[in-house]
Amino acid sequence: MFLGNLLRVVKGMIAVEDEIVVQLVRSWDNDEIADLYRTGGWWKEEYDPAALGSLILGSFSFAVAVDKKNGRAIGMGRVISDGVSDGYIQDLVVLPDYRKSGIGRDLVSVLVEQCIQEGITWIALIAEPGTEDFYQPLGFKPMKEHIPLIFRGDGAC
Repeated sequence: MFLGNLLRVVKGMIAVEDEIVVQLVRSWDNDEIADLYRTGGWWKEEYDPAALGSLILGSFSFAVAVDKKNGRAIGMGRVISDGVSDGYIQDLVVLPDYRKSGIGRDLVSVLVEQCIQEGITWIALIAEPGTEDFYQPLGFKPMKEHIPLIFRGDGAC
């Protein structure tokens, strides 16, 4: 399993390197999380940052990568799940200045390890085109014969 080289997640935290730590959280500064969502291209200006506290609490797991020099979140990812069977990794993003340093990999590893520790072994995500080479070494494979769909609200029920 790809987690063989990963130190066990202790109290939801692993050190990525001397200056970066990845930790599971139940709350975080709303403006920092909104900035990460903007970086990912997922934030609309009409969204209220105050709602991010509920988003974090409503997630099965929410991980932040923190720059220990300034205490700011420089990456995040979350899992949505019922806590029993399936888990879905969602909203993985790292600030551009910190990319290509293993932080995204470590965010995914912490989230996957947390799922496994809680008995959730069916873990999926929808990757953006061109990111397969990032996710496949972490144990993710394409789901052949499955098509991701999104509800747009323009069809008849």
